[in-house]
Amino acid sequence: MTDATTRAAEVLREHRKSIDRLDAVLVYTLGERFKHTQAVGKLKAAHDLPPSDPTRERDQIARLEAMATEADLDPEFAKKFLNFIIAEVIQHHKSHQS
Repeated sequence: MTDATTRAAEVLREHRKSIDRLDAVLVYTLGERFKHTQAVGKLKAAHDLPPSDPTRERDQIARLEAMATEADLDPEFAKKFLNFIIAEVIQHHKSHQS
């Protein structure tokens, strides 16, 4: 291997270590988020509140899109990601309604 190829392999390894750490942060953050949304679902069920809140969902999506822009992340990707999470949360909330 040439010096440039060796250096490229080292840089690639460092990027991958960072990606692995960030993946762990995402997984644990989502785990914590879902603990809270589960509690919200139980609270809503106990008080006969609807499982979804379209106004809050719309506000959250707008907030996340703005943050994504600030973070140099594609806002459309951020919107799709949050919509996926919201759909999961609503399903969890509906399961508590039964």
